[in-house]
Amino acid sequence: MEAIQYPTGGVRAILVGTAIACALLELIDTTVVNVALSEISGNIGASTTEIAWVVTGYGIANVIVIPLSAMFSVLFGRKRYFTGSIIVFTVASLMCGLSTNLWTLVFWRFIQGLGGGGLLSTSQSIIFGAFPPEKAAMGTAIFGLGVILGPTFGPVLGGFITDNFSWHWVFFVNLPIGVVATVLSWKFIADLPGVKKPDKLDWWGIAFLVVGLGNLQYMLEEGGAHDWFESTDITICAVLAVSCIIAFVWRELSIDYPAVNLKLYKSYNLKLGNILNLVVGTAITGSVFIFPLFAQTTLGWTATQTGAFLIPGSLATAAAMPIVARLLKGGANPKIVMSAGALMMSTFLVWLSFASPQANSSFFIVPFLLRGLGSAFLMSPVIGLSVAGLTGRDLAQAAGLSNMLRQLGGAVGIAVLNIFLNTRTAQARGVLSANFSDFNELATDRAQGLAQKLWQQGYSLDEATTAAWTLLSSAMSKQQAVIAYCQGFFVMGIAVLGCLPIIALLRYKKSKKSPAVDSGH
Repeated sequence: MEAIQYPTGGVRAILVGTAIACALLELIDTTVVNVALSEISGNIGASTTEIAWVVTGYGIANVIVIPLSAMFSVLFGRKRYFTGSIIVFTVASLMCGLSTNLWTLVFWRFIQGLGGGGLLSTSQSIIFGAFPPEKAAMGTAIFGLGVILGPTFGPVLGGFITDNFSWHWVFFVNLPIGVVATVLSWKFIADLPGVKKPDKLDWWGIAFLVVGLGNLQYMLEEGGAHDWFESTDITICAVLAVSCIIAFVWRELSIDYPAVNLKLYKSYNLKLGNILNLVVGTAITGSVFIFPLFAQTTLGWTATQTGAFLIPGSLATAAAMPIVARLLKGGANPKIVMSAGALMMSTFLVWLSFASPQANSSFFIVPFLLRGLGSAFLMSPVIGLSVAGLTGRDLAQAAGLSNMLRQLGGAVGIAVLNIFLNTRTAQARGVLSANFSDFNELATDRAQGLAQKLWQQGYSLDEATTAAWTLLSSAMSKQQAVIAYCQGFFVMGIAVLGCLPIIALLRYKKSKKSPAVDSGH
């Protein structure tokens, strides 16, 4: 068997740099638009409900293409597919920025998602394939850094661009990077080694996957806005998602030429690694989702302030990733590293659950540094575990599956948190409202005190009384939001501890040359 040739020196640096830049483009664009939605909707005349399709369309396209990217890499050749994906992503970014109405923007956003979905998993297989097994931890660290930084820096970049330029530049900023990446990709990316084009395609498998995952992603993203199963559309999506995903799994396990090789899950550790990917995706995306809402609705922070506050934690992640890589390369037990990461992530979330309406930025500095460190310690080994011991086409397939589950984990996390926050806010409102009336002595005394102060400032007695009760009502609304968000942080913190028993089940064999998690084949 011919030995695998790994790139070295400047060639490897360019290869890895191009791949991670493309992965960052894809991941940043999942969140960069979020903070610009209000400006976009006002500019193109779309309602709040309609403008959500700009996010939903991208997410649906992403989750459909990501697991199929390995098949496309084999079908078209990795160089052509990866370069083509960059071109599609870049051209679609240009057209998004030039769009003048909602549905044109949604169409090009969907096309951008198709191109972006081809970048993420292919980037991972390119980066991992650039390092020999003894240096695999470095490849894991580089890709993991992109996975964590991309969604975090998206809102920061989006807020800065929206505040200082126009929303069009949220998309135009991709163009110079896309052009350079296209040239470098065509020059340096190689096709997958030792694979040949399939004799026939699994069209039924592709169809089941597209319909199943597309409906699942739509249900998760739009369910909250449509009262979930009170909506006929959401119910139909749920039925289609479940039935088509079951049909897809049955199809892929029963034929010799599957579009997605689910038989890779015969590996014990790959199964557990992908379960962890789902949980980690939920925790990381959920925390990035819930904290900005909390900071802006209860603490009064601006979008730019909130995004900028996430940067120190991201820098902590960047600093910790090479440390984790050295620990793993030096023989550290990855189960211990992952457990430490899960504990830090859990501590971060539980700490936030003690926040008050008066909390300032200093209260959040330490927990967000813990989040940054915990993300690195937890994410890096999980990413490596999900593709442990695989090369070539199998590596590309495993990368697609792990990235798909991480994306779905994020969508599940946001959907569950939305349900939780709405439920807890309603419960808190019920409890607080029971004590907010003319018959409650404490509330009446507080209202009278505020009315007295307002009367002394020149308000009439009626105006002062009305304003006092309005201020109390506002304070109550803020308090019920704080209660709901703090409970959300606490529940997420406890849920992250669910990673620990899964980590304990992993099989680990220490090698004299380099540490490895037994792939279970």
